[in-house]
Amino acid sequence: MKKIAVVLAGSGVYDGSELHEAVMTLYFLEANGGEYSCFAPDKNQMHVINHAKGEPADGETRNVMLESARISRGPIQPLSALKAADFDALVIPGGFGVAKNLCTFAVDGPDCSVDPDAERVITEFHSAGKPVAPMCIAPALVARVLGGEGIKVKVTIGTDEGTAAAVNAMGAEHVNCAVDDIVVDAPNKVVSAPAYMLGPGITDIAKGIEKLAKQVIAWC
Repeated sequence: MKKIAVVLAGSGVYDGSELHEAVMTLYFLEANGGEYSCFAPDKNQMHVINHAKGEPADGETRNVMLESARISRGPIQPLSALKAADFDALVIPGGFGVAKNLCTFAVDGPDCSVDPDAERVITEFHSAGKPVAPMCIAPALVARVLGGEGIKVKVTIGTDEGTAAAVNAMGAEHVNCAVDDIVVDAPNKVVSAPAYMLGPGITDIAKGIEKLAKQVIAWC
């Protein structure tokens, strides 16, 4: 059975990992012969959002790893413990937490900084020739890391022109993609899906995430 590392960024679309994407990722990886383990940074979130109102919850703090454990149903490890040598592939669901807690793309755009462990694990998996699979906004994170190393990887965030331009500015090559499809960069073993960057609903994103999971397992 292939061992897949899944990096989470909290719990909730506005300040963590997008829950539908994360659950679909775990489901389709396991359904296609994968065994997943979840990791997240052991640090506080950039901020906390009241998801019922869509606005900051002033005075609240939450830990990224502890919030991510809600998705994994308990088992979770700090991102600092993740080593590419122990796994066959890396998958990163989306959600604003990726752009807030794994990097600062939500604030700084293409000039964003990246969490040191997030940068390390992406580099480790790519250098080892192992699959890296980001979805939704997570391709921007991969673009920032690999583009910074001079690696022009093909990825998609769907069709949003502004985000695509930022991805290209970070040294990647953005490819427009429908929500039910994926973009495959075979030479770099990177596969990405738009997911909720396009939506509009859970049945739509499921089609692309299933294809992504199958491609990851096929490469392992």
